Amino acid sequence: MREKLGRKQAEEKIGEFFKNIKEKKQEEIKKIKRLAMHHNIKLKEKRKKFCKYCYSSKLRVLGIKNKVKRVECENCGRISRWKV
Repeated sequence: MREKLGRKQAEEKIGEFFKNIKEKKQEEIKKIKRLAMHHNIKLKEKRKKFCKYCYSSKLRVLGIKNKVKRVECENCGRISRWKV
């Protein structure tokens, strides 16, 4: 049986997870996002480290124009735009 995590333990686990996100698989990223959603923990700037469509951490910056940063996912090819 799985152990139940409290909110503080979940926050610590999420913080530890995002320290080396480049080596993580898409399924692991999806699980951590679900853990954050379950405990109502905001990811804030951490959500920009992975693709919101396929959960891949392979992102490439296309450019910055008019205070908007364009990032392309190397896995699915989708483009995300973020305010700078």
